[in-house]
Amino acid sequence: MGVPTNKRSSMTFFSDGRSHLSHRVRIVLAEKGVSVDIIDVDPDNKPAELADLNPYNSLPTLVDRDLVLFETKVMMEYLDERFPHPPLLPVYPVARAQSRQIMYRIERDWCPLVDKILAGGKDAAAARKELRDSFVGLAPMFTDLPFFFNEEFSLVDCCMAPLLWRLEQFEIALPKTKQAKPLLDYMDRLFSRESFQQSLTEYEREMR
Repeated sequence: MGVPTNKRSSMTFFSDGRSHLSHRVRIVLAEKGVSVDIIDVDPDNKPAELADLNPYNSLPTLVDRDLVLFETKVMMEYLDERFPHPPLLPVYPVARAQSRQIMYRIERDWCPLVDKILAGGKDAAAARKELRDSFVGLAPMFTDLPFFFNEEFSLVDCCMAPLLWRLEQFEIALPKTKQAKPLLDYMDRLFSRESFQQSLTEYEREMR
């Protein structure tokens, strides 16, 4: 684990303003109202300090005094425990485990598709179709619940919102059908949250 070269008086977040992974953490920070210095880093021109802090020299990286975190799900759960209000994971163990399992599936099933889409090439079209079909298939679950398997906004939604916000960038158009309407309504609920709007970088605002 990296160790800060100088002790910091506040929390610092090294963020890639274009990445959905950095975006998910910024949503948590905004939801919690955390006082944090956000440093927008060009992934092709990283500051030397980042390599000193993070053995992988990767983005995003969260620094809280002597603690350095460089995996987004760890960052999100740390922030949820460090700043418990509002809570972003369910109280009960079974529901918490289900939320963690969903976040794992997002990482395992959808993030690789996003990587293929952004990389372009021969696999992009198939990845685009698979991701679109997966999202449309989710739509019915939002008929009875306002958020992802939950009555309340959670860390799962923090992972979902950056992906859904980037659909135009991914060249994915959701159908304007009755079947997809619950998903479109869910997206409206996510994007209208004050924390989501606060989390957007200038680049992300220009996506839509």
